[in-house]
Amino acid sequence: REWALSDTDISSERQSLMDGEGDSFTSRDGGSSNSMLAICDPTRLAHRFVVLLLMCFLGFGSYFCYDNPAALQTQIKQDMELNTSQFMQLYAWYSWPNVVLCFLGGFLLDRVFGIRLGTVIFSILVCVGQVIFAAGALFNAFWLMVFGRFVFGIGGESLAVAQNTYAVNWFKGRGLNLVFGLQLSMARLGSTVNMNVMGLVYHRIWDWRGSTGYSTLGVVLMIASATCVFSLACAVILGYLDKRAERLLNKEEGKTGEVIKLSDVKDFPPSLWLIFIICVGYYVAVFPFIGLGQVFFIEKFNFSPAEASAINSVVYIISAPASPILGFMVDKTGKNILWVVMAVVVTLASHMMLAFTFWNPWIAMSLLGVSYSLLACALWPMVAYVVPEHQLGTAYGFMQSIQNLGLALISMAAGGILDSRGYLFLEVFFCAFVCLALVAVVVLYFLNLIRGKGENWNVIILEPFNSHFLF
Repeated sequence: REWALSDTDISSERQSLMDGEGDSFTSRDGGSSNSMLAICDPTRLAHRFVVLLLMCFLGFGSYFCYDNPAALQTQIKQDMELNTSQFMQLYAWYSWPNVVLCFLGGFLLDRVFGIRLGTVIFSILVCVGQVIFAAGALFNAFWLMVFGRFVFGIGGESLAVAQNTYAVNWFKGRGLNLVFGLQLSMARLGSTVNMNVMGLVYHRIWDWRGSTGYSTLGVVLMIASATCVFSLACAVILGYLDKRAERLLNKEEGKTGEVIKLSDVKDFPPSLWLIFIICVGYYVAVFPFIGLGQVFFIEKFNFSPAEASAINSVVYIISAPASPILGFMVDKTGKNILWVVMAVVVTLASHMMLAFTFWNPWIAMSLLGVSYSLLACALWPMVAYVVPEHQLGTAYGFMQSIQNLGLALISMAAGGILDSRGYLFLEVFFCAFVCLALVAVVVLYFLNLIRGKGENWNVIILEPFNSHFLF
């Protein structure tokens, strides 16, 4: 669930959020911005701060509910009488629609719905999907839960595109990197709160009802849908403020800037395909592991459910503050391949510690959190160094599509392996994919070296077309 957008104006990005303070305009009705309250003036800091809050909370519900299955793994498997392979379908069916929608999401926002209506529609899909997911538990219908996750997936990833588009539309040249960092931090906060709260909510509902079972699970998931309704409200208010700003400032509605041409795929250089392999090999060893992590920590380390949920959320807890910091560090130092190598090696060490030792798992999970954040900051910008600007939309869309395809397939495979072989074999399975990513990044380094780039590792094959990103 990582997204990347570029800003071609590097120098303007270094300006602060205060750059627009004091700007004035004359609206279509003849009123001056100087006569408005600061919080009502689209050119003033106070108003943009309100917009920023709405943007940050726009994806909170989606990220909170995405890992509901991970936070309630034990309860879902017991109440719905599922094996692990069936349980992991809840993640696989989230990913399936995004194998295609990564290409269509930007097109729908630009050409069909528009950013404001599209954001509301995708937010509604997230809400409806979560409600269907909860209803499936209430009525003891697992197929309905799977269908709910499918609908939820249709809205979730496209909503992330809309969120980033709003950010570019409002903050390009006014601290855009900071805005992207805050959005990512809020997303990780949603995941963290989910991991640490949903188990407690389940036990409270259990105490209130006096029994467990699928109906209790359904009530808990329905409560979680309130976060999606909150994000929908933010989408509606944000759409109104954006429409109002368009009227007052005579500006155009925001565009994603994505140009998707499947015919460009045949022209992708070998370096880009290696980046795709790194992406898939790495992320399939992170997200499916977190989805299954709670029971792993309970069974291997004898943690309580609350302790297991807490440690399973460490990756997201660390990512929230670390992503902007590490992104700034990668921007300043360059040498993206070096940072990717480091992130992959540390992730491999983390999985090996969890698989073959009984060391305190807080160590391994903390390392995994740092390496996960580092890879996101270093890997995704590399695409802009290997393809021309007119192919960036296609390249990123294809990268997201194969990532979701890999997550869907590996999620189902991981569930089957865990049912038949256990956690040790599953960890070896994850280590194998991290090793695949490591081999790909080493080959990428030598390919870069052969092409004569030497130590200038942050320039791969081509000079950068868009040289500043934040993820």
